[in-house]
Amino acid sequence: FDVFVSAPGKAILHGEHAVVHGKVALAVSLNLRTYLHLKGTTIGNVCINLPNIDTFLCWELAELKQLREEVKRLDAELIRRLREFIGVTNGNLDTCNMAILAFLYIYLSLFGSGELPSLTLTVWSELPTGTGLGSSAAYSVCLAAALLCASGAIPTPLKEGDNTARWCQEDLELINSWAFQGEMIIHGNPSGVDNAVGTWGGMLRFLAGKIIPLSRVPLLRILLTNTRVPRSTKVLVAGVKDKINKFPSIMTPVLDSVDAVSCTCEKVLSEMTCEPITGEHYNILEELIDINQHHLNVMGVGHPSLDILCRVTLTKGLHSKLTGAGGGGCGITLLRPETDSSIVQATVQDLKDCGFDCWETSIGGPGVQQHSPLSVKEEVLEILNRY
Repeated sequence: FDVFVSAPGKAILHGEHAVVHGKVALAVSLNLRTYLHLKGTTIGNVCINLPNIDTFLCWELAELKQLREEVKRLDAELIRRLREFIGVTNGNLDTCNMAILAFLYIYLSLFGSGELPSLTLTVWSELPTGTGLGSSAAYSVCLAAALLCASGAIPTPLKEGDNTARWCQEDLELINSWAFQGEMIIHGNPSGVDNAVGTWGGMLRFLAGKIIPLSRVPLLRILLTNTRVPRSTKVLVAGVKDKINKFPSIMTPVLDSVDAVSCTCEKVLSEMTCEPITGEHYNILEELIDINQHHLNVMGVGHPSLDILCRVTLTKGLHSKLTGAGGGGCGITLLRPETDSSIVQATVQDLKDCGFDCWETSIGGPGVQQHSPLSVKEEVLEILNRY
């Protein structure tokens, strides 16, 4: 086997924090992708290469076969033994160890009874890690898709002459379920939203634990900005909860208003797929972004860095909001179709001058897909083929 796959990152368009309190959130795929190349070899080793975090490891098949023999039950016991195997038995895992643990768990689980294949796995991501943009889920989705194909559990959908191909609904559900296993190893108790966005792409509606992929959404151009201000999601979520408990009569209407923003946005995006897109559609989307950013400030999850982002982009006539937990982290800026490239470049430069990282990208693109080597960006292919 020789498989190239990719999966998108994720951004929250509207509804962050309110979703914890039973309101609608809209999650969208982010067209910054994670790419994976899985290649069968004859060298009797299993190798994993993660150039983003300068990690290259190999194990002899004999070691992994012995490990599999020791642990027949694919559950907490396997995870405990895997932690011992990679030499981390105490405390929290770093990014590298979590990635290795997720790979070994899915690999040994999928090849549980048959011959363990010798292979080399290389993963390269355009997504920054630890910023709430679903980089670990994109990794888990790519792992699941490639290893399921290698094990024969699902077919490779790419036909001769195709550049990219997607799996059928049934196969996507299997990919998603294994990706969720990877996310559980990495995060402990994930919502399932990030891996669902990575699998299906487009936009998903999340309400009371139910994840519903929306059938069609327009592709929207955005700027994605990383303020590079670290934050704790746990602390921010607890802060919002405290504020709701302290001021229920004030905060409950705010949550209801956020819910209405999400539902209105969903309605507008749906209209944009079945009728000519007009300037008025974008006017409404921009107003919703401004309203929701004010909501998030009221909830106490704003940050001076995010205020700077909103102020800098507004001087160019562009509208921004935080995405994810807030308190720093990342923000998104909507770009209208007619926004001139000189304005975009000037805005990106202004944001970089503030010490931020900034990318022009899009939201609403496809989920996990298989690629022909020709359809992979040249610079990414060069990295994937280097090892």
